[in-house]
Amino acid sequence: MTQPTDVWGEHLRTALFLAVSGVPVLPLRKGKVPFGNCDACAGGACGGRPNMKSAGACTCPAPCHAWAAATTDPAVITSPAWMAAWRRAVAVAYHPSGAGLTVVDLDDAAAVAWARTALPPTRTVETTRGEHWVYQGVMSSHNAVRPGVDIKSTMAYARYLGPGTGAVTPLPDAVRALAVKEPSPIRPAPHGLTVPAAAGKAECPHRTPTFLERGIAMAEQRITEARSAVHATVYRTFLAVLSTHGRCGCLTDAHVAGLFAAAQAKGETLRHCTDAWSNARTRLGL
Repeated sequence: MTQPTDVWGEHLRTALFLAVSGVPVLPLRKGKVPFGNCDACAGGACGGRPNMKSAGACTCPAPCHAWAAATTDPAVITSPAWMAAWRRAVAVAYHPSGAGLTVVDLDDAAAVAWARTALPPTRTVETTRGEHWVYQGVMSSHNAVRPGVDIKSTMAYARYLGPGTGAVTPLPDAVRALAVKEPSPIRPAPHGLTVPAAAGKAECPHRTPTFLERGIAMAEQRITEARSAVHATVYRTFLAVLSTHGRCGCLTDAHVAGLFAAAQAKGETLRHCTDAWSNARTRLGL
């Protein structure tokens, strides 16, 4: 449904103001969610991912691909395709990390009360049920880091609800620490990795130290050099390592710790690493 001119016009003015300030913006449709991919981009046909996590090689002029559509280009924001979206938009959103920001989304009064005792003060923006605390700095996004608390920064969007009050302060370690989950029952280098050799094999064919060390070093480098799709790169790398060394007992705790360290240096959490490792083992039947 098309919004009244005064409504979508205000959204457009807000978006242009933010864009000039260096904040990448995108329109939100009914339900306060991003617009879905257009027909040309459906199913990843354009080179982007169907789940709208990345715009990939897409050149579509529409506000596709969720947070990845966010832009500061006034020519794009006022293009015909975007104007059609603004006429249906119910809110303006922005990509926090694109502006060098992290938003701690406090969803209710209890979460706000916790933040006031646990986090350093910063710019505060009132929301329908709670508050957004905006910090200067970028980190990975995480949902439900504690009851009523989400972190929105990379690969995420946040509703723009006004300038808020207070000065933006540097992203503190207390917020980064929220993303560090307690270790899951799956150890980063579980004993189960040492899988007995298949029947009839008296000696592991991969025990040549050079072969193993070179393979692990290449795997770590592949993760380190990832420029996008880090989650997928980590999983595929873990899968490749396990497909080569997972059944013969070559891998040690030190090898797995090195792979996890490379992934965490790219912003992955320990929980993401253990989940990716577990999923790769499951797929290979280990």
